[in-house]
Amino acid sequence: MTKRILILGGDGFCGWPTALRLSGQGFEVAIVDNLSRRNIDNELCCESLTPIQTIGKRLQSWRDISGRDVPFFNLDIAAQPQELLACINQFKPAAIVHFAEQRAAPYSMKTAWHKRYTVDNNVSGTNNLLAAIVESGLDIHLVHLGTMGVYGYGRVSGAAIPEGYLPVQIETESGWQKTDILHPADPGSIYHTTKTIDQLLFYFYNKNDGLRITDLHQGVVWGTQTPETAQHPDLINRFDYDGDYGTVLNRFLMQSAIGHPLTVYGTGGQTRAFIHIRDTVRCIQLAVENPPAAGERVEIFNQVTETWTVAELAQKVARISGAQIRHYQNPRKEATHNKLVVDRNKFMGLGLNPTTLDEGLLDEVVDIARRYQDRCDVARILPSSRWTRQQSLDQQGEAAPVTVSNQATG
Repeated sequence: MTKRILILGGDGFCGWPTALRLSGQGFEVAIVDNLSRRNIDNELCCESLTPIQTIGKRLQSWRDISGRDVPFFNLDIAAQPQELLACINQFKPAAIVHFAEQRAAPYSMKTAWHKRYTVDNNVSGTNNLLAAIVESGLDIHLVHLGTMGVYGYGRVSGAAIPEGYLPVQIETESGWQKTDILHPADPGSIYHTTKTIDQLLFYFYNKNDGLRITDLHQGVVWGTQTPETAQHPDLINRFDYDGDYGTVLNRFLMQSAIGHPLTVYGTGGQTRAFIHIRDTVRCIQLAVENPPAAGERVEIFNQVTETWTVAELAQKVARISGAQIRHYQNPRKEATHNKLVVDRNKFMGLGLNPTTLDEGLLDEVVDIARRYQDRCDVARILPSSRWTRQQSLDQQGEAAPVTVSNQATG
């Protein structure tokens, strides 16, 4: 019997290529999505740089090309728990992949409304999902896309971040005892805070109800296309370039393609973990195919392939494109520099051959950016979100972020 996979948030940047990958690999896939990311495009007045077809046309084109049907359920898992339960009982998945969360840290920090929306959507959606799995009585493996941001950046500079659990010793009346705890959380935004709450919800439902759960702490995703999304223009993946949803390397590559200075916030000394979208979908498949056994604790993977500082990324892009690098006041509340060492042995042990930042893949993204550059709204490139009230007040009298330095490269 073909393994059934329900993908929540399957219309999004990571969810769509994952749905096609798993479908193409022979899994029976269905998508749940409330199309909220498309509505956020309307709110921000900024569409994906790549033209995205309706979900119906996307799925029809995939059916025509692959011969495989992917059912679509239009529902909001945070607001429609009974409909979610009915969907699970109808489709009876062996695994559920959970992408259905508001995924952008800057968007989560825009206003008090955006903070409330992110918490209500992400936390309620995750709890509704876990409760529905319990109520269904089905043995379902939940795979959740988390974030490296739950660990924070630089709390213990230079120390390797383990895969979820930190071995500690606790002094007791009878002496020192060894145990494992969840790595202390240090979220840097409301979005990252919801992901740390997810961790506790997973811990509880695993302990209380025996749910089998894999939590993937993913780095910053770059790239756009996967082999499946590249098969037809109707299948093309999102390319977000704006200050709210655009991830840093994709933003730099788009900026270089249209001749805009690369927007480095602060010193550029912030180190981040990165992963190509192709490796994201590979990792999801590996996680689906290697579930924890019944009774095991929540399995946690660090889903990253390499680490770079923002300044290093900017220099790399500038060298291949001739772009200028411009530094702006940092809209985030974070350290100016940090080191980041990440343990990523689990996926390597399962056979992941990681994709790294080679120039060919960088050129591929630049080519896409150039092809659709007429869809770029330059006014949406600079950040509009500020992490603190004082930063927002300071911004009110400015036409644009204040430049702190400007560097030209050859």
